[in-house]
Amino acid sequence: MKHIIISALSIFILFSSCTKQLNQQPISVETTDAFYKSSNDFLQAVNAVYSSLRTYPDRQLNLSETRSDNLYALSPGGVRDWEGINSFFSTIATNPYVAEAYLTNFNGIYKANTVLDQLKKNGTVISDATLRNRFEAETRYLRAFMYFDLVRWFGKVPLVDHPLTVAEANTIGRSSVSTIYDLIISDLQFAAANLPASYSATDKGRATRYAATATLALVYMTRSGPTYGIEGPGLGLNEWSKASALLDTIINANVYSLLPSYSSIFSYTNENNAEVIFDVEYISGNNNLGGSFPWVLVPDFYFNSVGIVSQGGYEIRPLSNNLIQSFDTTNDLRYKFSVQRGYTYNGTTETQSFFKKYLDITKYGTNRFDWPINFIVTRYTDILMLKAECILHGSGAGDVDGIVNQVRTRAGLPNISGVTLPVLLEERRREFMAEGLRWHDLVRSGNVVSIMQAWIAADDVQKRIQPFQTNYIIYPIPQSEMDVKPGLYTQNPGY
Repeated sequence: MKHIIISALSIFILFSSCTKQLNQQPISVETTDAFYKSSNDFLQAVNAVYSSLRTYPDRQLNLSETRSDNLYALSPGGVRDWEGINSFFSTIATNPYVAEAYLTNFNGIYKANTVLDQLKKNGTVISDATLRNRFEAETRYLRAFMYFDLVRWFGKVPLVDHPLTVAEANTIGRSSVSTIYDLIISDLQFAAANLPASYSATDKGRATRYAATATLALVYMTRSGPTYGIEGPGLGLNEWSKASALLDTIINANVYSLLPSYSSIFSYTNENNAEVIFDVEYISGNNNLGGSFPWVLVPDFYFNSVGIVSQGGYEIRPLSNNLIQSFDTTNDLRYKFSVQRGYTYNGTTETQSFFKKYLDITKYGTNRFDWPINFIVTRYTDILMLKAECILHGSGAGDVDGIVNQVRTRAGLPNISGVTLPVLLEERRREFMAEGLRWHDLVRSGNVVSIMQAWIAADDVQKRIQPFQTNYIIYPIPQSEMDVKPGLYTQNPGY
């Protein structure tokens, strides 16, 4: 799918004319209508929606990994943007990471709504009805994907499912989480029913029916999580059986499988492997199409130590003591592959550990934003472990110990028995570290408050992290959005 990002550039200007993210109508409607004259025009437009995922990996590392108990990310001067995320500052409505999550997702939704609107108006120019249906299914999958990302970060957000004028956008407040979920589920159900099971080599990386099915299962599991008394992603529903049935669909299809080697999942020369259900794809070469996520959690001096010039002046975001202590550091192959245990540069030794999961120094491109490795959003190991979670919640049948021990065996660890939900949560923590799942797992588990409070008490030796409260499960609406029309939105409590 790497060509998707490239071809999307040709339509970028068409999709960049709005000044407010909820302004869902281009400045020139006539120009937009005139663009959609062929199947290839629609292909480029769908590709442009995919391109909205370009910063998705960085977002998961900045807002999930850094927020969680996986990292103790304090900067020396306390001025880095990630510190407010890590330390639960109540003043992060102006934080650029928070704003990026909101604005980029709504920009992608804007693109998706434009494509869907044009499919209704001009879709008959696509003579192949199957292709026309696929374009709609891909676009609805991506819209659901981005709305799900928004709900998990912000809770209530405006619901926009068609192009809007500026005046219309300025009248739309935040919809309830359950209303947003209704759109997400409808889109994902359509996508799962209408997307192909696979693509030819030139289209590898596009959303498949299994990607839509996996996301829908996770939506049901997320909705089943507790509310914590806030308007966040959990609704306290008991939809584990719905999720379990969807996960069975993927498992029983026998399309995907566990790779025998953990490191091979993330190899630059083994992309689109048997574990990958959906990923965000990149290509390097000084064309602004490479990824930056391999660099995000790696300190500059480490790059200097291996002969690469200084990156962006970033310090280390060290692993928490709690995470390191959860590992069998002698035998766990995941730890050995994913963690850099210090380094020496200019006679100074750094003793703290950090994530290096996506680094292959030999593949460094033209700059820190130019890595060619894809970011795996959904992989088969996750499907199996989510299935185990559903079983432990009383939905579906299966061997939970067997699932977990498959994962542990690949990691070089002995089998265990009597797996419980807390044990599964910790095994997921080790398996998916640096993949952006930890915060969402904690929230879904119902234990985020107790786990984070205990972690802060044990690991915050500098006493710089603010006391954790349930309001911090979600992020504030960016101040830039609050200021567009004062009074339209009410800020999330606690900020």
